[in-house]
Amino acid sequence: MNENATTPTEPRDATSGAFPVPLSGTHASTLMWAHEHDVEPAARTQLRNIAALPWVEGVRVMPDVHLGKGATVGSVIAMRDAVSPNAVGVDIGCGMIGVRTSLTADDLPDDLAALRARIEAAIPVGFRAHGEPVDLRRLRPVSGKGTSEVLRGSDAFWARFERLHARVSDIEGRARRQLGTLGGGNHFTELCLDTDGHVWLQLHSGSRNIGKTLAEQHVGVAKGLEHNRGLADPDLAVFLAGSPQMDAYLNDLWWAQEYAARSRAVMMALAVQAVRDTFADREITFETVANVHHNYVAVEHVDGADLIVTRKGAIRAGAGDVGLIPGSMGTGSYIVRGLGNPASYWSASHGAGRRMSRNAARRTYTLDDLADQTRGVECRKDAGVLDEIPGAYKDLDAVIAAQADLVEVVVRLRTILCVKG
Repeated sequence: MNENATTPTEPRDATSGAFPVPLSGTHASTLMWAHEHDVEPAARTQLRNIAALPWVEGVRVMPDVHLGKGATVGSVIAMRDAVSPNAVGVDIGCGMIGVRTSLTADDLPDDLAALRARIEAAIPVGFRAHGEPVDLRRLRPVSGKGTSEVLRGSDAFWARFERLHARVSDIEGRARRQLGTLGGGNHFTELCLDTDGHVWLQLHSGSRNIGKTLAEQHVGVAKGLEHNRGLADPDLAVFLAGSPQMDAYLNDLWWAQEYAARSRAVMMALAVQAVRDTFADREITFETVANVHHNYVAVEHVDGADLIVTRKGAIRAGAGDVGLIPGSMGTGSYIVRGLGNPASYWSASHGAGRRMSRNAARRTYTLDDLADQTRGVECRKDAGVLDEIPGAYKDLDAVIAAQADLVEVVVRLRTILCVKG
């Protein structure tokens, strides 16, 4: 990263000083980086249900907040001696990687369709998987921020599979073939340009079917525990510290978080190779600048105590932490640096956040709208990705401005190629 790239360049003052604001009607401290009237009623109800749990010390709500299952997406929850699987989400370990290349806009062809096809051929999307597990020995790791480290130690990682929940024992082969695959929904691989014309690769993905299956199994166990009876929302069922159920969940969660990180590293190596193959006549450098989870669990020191902090659709934004906050398939992303604000539990948003459901997006927009809103981006423009249209998401610049006390902008990225499942 060059020296000049560390200077904040983009919106800092649109709503500076306006946040946080408390959410009315909550039991535990609930601070929001969004106005209450801008949060959908169902999401406000979810937040109040979370804050009413007896184990919750506090809730922090990011500007990309929207309805989720049990807990809202865009929420950070600090619990004492307890954890709720749905406060993490079923896509355990979902996150982002951002890689800066030595290519510039002038190096790119006018038509990026061939490069998109090459990336799509290298990285299975949707429900697809690799025919055989990716041979890690043939991958050239990307420098920086942990992408090379997770390509090592594969044998030890997979040896832990037998200690996972018994219900996943028959899908190990599938999990091995899905490692290094993108999935669908809002997951993507993108080629972007920064304001200086440098080319970036970025990638958003999670733990695929294995993470989802593990999460659902543990949610089912939690719902049957005596202490969870009578909750306002059964999907907020928790495990208690010291119990065998919580130990089992955390064992599986740590594994799934690592699976997601390994999968992103494999995909980025495959995407990098696709770029190298496209520009075979030149030597290109690749540097990983941002590499973050945004659906995960950590034990952190909050208000004088070690608490279990879950981030569901939120990144850690401690002082100096580098993060990546994407928008949608037509709006690009921001590389940011955390300001270390304890009021947010050292957190920031994980993206722009949806402003309407997938079904609502399909009802509201047409394929002509999709083509118009992704003009200038080499990407799918068919019915299969209509629910990912940029108009279904909140305004990314406004989301960044709302958290000016949480992060500073390092680089603004503009999407020029997007691969979706």
